Amino acid sequence: MRNILITGGAGFIGCHLTRKLLDEGNKVICIDDFTLGNEENIKDFKENSNFIFIKEDVTEVENILNQIKNENIDIIYHLAANSDIQKGGKNPEVDFHHTLKTTYASLEIARRMGIKNFFFASTSAIYGNRNGEILKEDLGSLRPISYYGASKLASESLISAYSYMNEMNVMVFRFPNVIGPNLTHGVIFDFVKKLKANPNELEILGDGTQSKPYIYVEDLVEVILKMTKDIPKGMEIYNIGVEGSTSVTKIADIVCEELGFENVKYNYTGGNVGWKGDVPKFQYDLTKIHNQGWKASHTSDESVKETVKHINKNIQ
Repeated sequence: MRNILITGGAGFIGCHLTRKLLDEGNKVICIDDFTLGNEENIKDFKENSNFIFIKEDVTEVENILNQIKNENIDIIYHLAANSDIQKGGKNPEVDFHHTLKTTYASLEIARRMGIKNFFFASTSAIYGNRNGEILKEDLGSLRPISYYGASKLASESLISAYSYMNEMNVMVFRFPNVIGPNLTHGVIFDFVKKLKANPNELEILGDGTQSKPYIYVEDLVEVILKMTKDIPKGMEIYNIGVEGSTSVTKIADIVCEELGFENVKYNYTGGNVGWKGDVPKFQYDLTKIHNQGWKASHTSDESVKETVKHINKNIQ
């Protein structure tokens, strides 16, 4: 049994990770202020004696330390961040506070409590737009093009320094697009919502050729658990992804098929990006994580199909 602290534990990925960790018999302390997470995601855990919920902004370090000072925490899973890139693109403060400052706060909690194991949820957005270049973990001269990507890259730099200065063992995963049950925003969610309101036509941002790998959240949680059971000394970084990628037009086709809509008119807004700061296409080199004996169970297209089914059940 491990004592685990999860920031953003009531969020989309956090609630799935929390469930698996509790199923394994661990004690989980979840910190979330419901900025993006919600109480519905954690309602099933409330009766579990190994689950503690703290409703708090992660950046309120002193308040959190006062509430967990008697806990002997083995590892922090830092997931709290703004995950809505479009929202962050309209106001830089969103990512500065919810992505970068939450990382600093989580690291301070670790430093001040002497917690030596730390997991960080990073992103493909740190690479910026590399115009089709295969993305390897050691790729240099990183230039993010969104406030979100910049805040995540700055977080990685901060984590590197904390790891060295405080002899922390750190695992960094650079996520692709993560989808699955409990998803509350993003292109798949938007398409289902729009088509249920009007099954005759669908607005698609950009030209529909934007194409990215989509990973099913259960596959992601599986590899997180596998790689954080015994984190090696120092700081390790892994690209995490799936076989293949899925274009925006293909997502629209899948949504229409799953919802049973035919002859839907697609209205493209034009251009090769959905919004400013969007990276239209990227592809990971997954050699490093595959060499650890892990591959995702779902392809990108399969992940999209499963996600559409779950969203369809929950949107009236």
